Amino acid sequence: MSIQHFAPGDIIDISPVGGNLEATASATLIRENHIEVFRFVLKSGKSTPEHTAAGDLTIQCLQGVVELTMHGRVQVLEANQLVYLKADDAHTVKALADSVLLITILLRRQ
Repeated sequence: MSIQHFAPGDIIDISPVGGNLEATASATLIRENHIEVFRFVLKSGKSTPEHTAAGDLTIQCLQGVVELTMHGRVQVLEANQLVYLKADDAHTVKALADSVLLITILLRRQ
């Protein structure tokens, strides 16, 4: 069974989830050959392993606070802030509080 993604022209609610984080799952919202957009839910204290993306990307913090480590530098990304990374920028993300991120990747698929 394929996963249903939003179609062009669909309006997608990306509002912060507030205290309803337990009931909110990470989900791919848009998946096309050239772009992928997903909501990433990360509980306080949890982190991703170091990784790179399949293309240039933005990470927008919708709710919470995360620590972004890249090139040996640690930055804090808070709600209503956005960061841009190149595809080959290895990075980790650690939630300092329950957090929701909106990640957009410009894919380099042929």
